[in-house]
Amino acid sequence: MWFRAPVRDLTGKQVLVTGAASGIGRAVAEQAADRGAVLHLTDVQPERLAEVADAIRARGGTVGTAEVADVSDHGQVRRLAALVTERAGAMDVVLNVAGIAIWGTVRSLEAEHWQRLVDVNLMGPIHVIEEFVPPMIDAGRGGQLVNVSSAAGIIAMPWHAAYSASKFGLRGVSEVLRYDLRKHRIGVSLVCPGGVDTGLVETIRIAGIDQQNKAFVRARRHFQKRAVSPEQAATAIWRGALRNRYWVYTSPDIRLVHWLQRYFPPGYAIAMRVFNYGANRVLPAVEQARRTA
Repeated sequence: MWFRAPVRDLTGKQVLVTGAASGIGRAVAEQAADRGAVLHLTDVQPERLAEVADAIRARGGTVGTAEVADVSDHGQVRRLAALVTERAGAMDVVLNVAGIAIWGTVRSLEAEHWQRLVDVNLMGPIHVIEEFVPPMIDAGRGGQLVNVSSAAGIIAMPWHAAYSASKFGLRGVSEVLRYDLRKHRIGVSLVCPGGVDTGLVETIRIAGIDQQNKAFVRARRHFQKRAVSPEQAATAIWRGALRNRYWVYTSPDIRLVHWLQRYFPPGYAIAMRVFNYGANRVLPAVEQARRTA
């Protein structure tokens, strides 16, 4: 902890959540509402976003804003920020949760895959930071910025080169802001989830893979059995953010691998080689896939 946590209680606090219509975003929003926060929610899915807002209000929570916005579009984020700031002033907590997942090898990934991941997973949070953090600075009461990266923002996971490019990028932004924003009493938390059983598991794209393939279906089911729930992830996120923790893990396996990477690099290198070997035995078609002209 670098300084006393600027936000230790969410009662009456203004909280922005991107990607709020499902998964981790919905879970952190619901838990914030239960703690007395005033929520400002956004997502690209209008029906599901409205459903989440209605459900939170039905359980006694306060939703000040529920507006559709694509975080990869700076203009949309700018309009969202103007609306939210006019209604509620500066935020106390900003959570960048929205993201997409596309995996594949360099032989199967195409340029648009890399670009889309960077647009949503890296530039999306940057747009939110650009528009929502300066008012927090001007308000002078501190706050917390929470960026959801990934285990793929820490370690070398198979077929994650493009996805990791976006998530490592967000890690770099967070690392710098951790120090830059300290003088304004704005803490930064970097969340690195491992397996979380969200809707993203069903919609994830793996370039060059038949996702109806039996081997793939078995691998996905195995992942879902080992993954934590969005609610468990949200609990870990709030526990870390309200203590101004920088590294926030949602499961002990990622904490362990990160420790291994930092303090025993040879062991980490061996573990990653074994991991990659096993993954490519499960889905060898990934290596055989080629880009279409």
